[in-house]
Amino acid sequence: MMWKALAVGTAAAGAGLLLRSAYEKGHFLVEELTIVSPKIQENHTFVFLTDLHDNEFGPRNRKLLEAIQAEKPEGILIGGDMMVTKTKQGMGNLEITGTLLKGLTAIAPVYYAPGNHETRLEVEKETYGSKYRQLLEMAKALGVVMLVNKNVLLDRDLAVAGIRLSPVFYQKLLWKKPVPMPESYLNCRLGDAAEERFQLLLMHSPLYFHACRHWGADLTLAGHFHGGTIRIPGLGGVMTPQYQFFLPWCAGSFEQEGKWMAVGRGLGTHSINIRLNDMPQLLVVHLNAGAAAS
Repeated sequence: MMWKALAVGTAAAGAGLLLRSAYEKGHFLVEELTIVSPKIQENHTFVFLTDLHDNEFGPRNRKLLEAIQAEKPEGILIGGDMMVTKTKQGMGNLEITGTLLKGLTAIAPVYYAPGNHETRLEVEKETYGSKYRQLLEMAKALGVVMLVNKNVLLDRDLAVAGIRLSPVFYQKLLWKKPVPMPESYLNCRLGDAAEERFQLLLMHSPLYFHACRHWGADLTLAGHFHGGTIRIPGLGGVMTPQYQFFLPWCAGSFEQEGKWMAVGRGLGTHSINIRLNDMPQLLVVHLNAGAAAS
């Protein structure tokens, strides 16, 4: 009888966790980050979204678009992986991505940097054909600024760059160390940072914060890790898509040497279709004028 009760209890707990995961995947939190810098001459508000992976919050992502509209952002920053590739369900379908981009451009200018899934569309042409070209053409027609190894100036006090990381930086790691990023990697692709302006950088992977801040990024916006899939209080995220365990920077904001990195938990899932204590996130970024805290 004891074993039977244990089996029933285990099954009930498992079912409860699956229901909770289903709930989390269908809802998102709006969270805020404020950065103060003497480089900023007037206050700015942006929203940052990443790792949607074809997820929808309401028909045609209506709930997500309404939440973004409510923040009245002057710009929308996309950190990559809007679609799903490398699965039977995904295979680079651009319909949800296109619908969302159309809705976003009706709210504010959109700046879009690629993640590993967009990069896969580009480099694996035998599998995905012209999907990457279709993405670029769709973005151009909608007025989306694709930040593929590109740095653009915004207003008089901001610049935003986006980097397309080579696939080697996304390889599965398990207990291995990440592939080192050459010292000149960002400069060769982006040129010099706009040192006189507050420099934003969209880099999908958060593993290279050291390289980002030494390039000159005042705030690096990353994603990729889906918050660690399952978050345990006191321990953080359990596993990244690159098979790293309890990595400290799966999600949240981090400051080193006066430079910041914010790692978004993302808005969707794909191969590991679970979220527990890891609600999808829409991040509102406030960039405020003033002296940085000492």
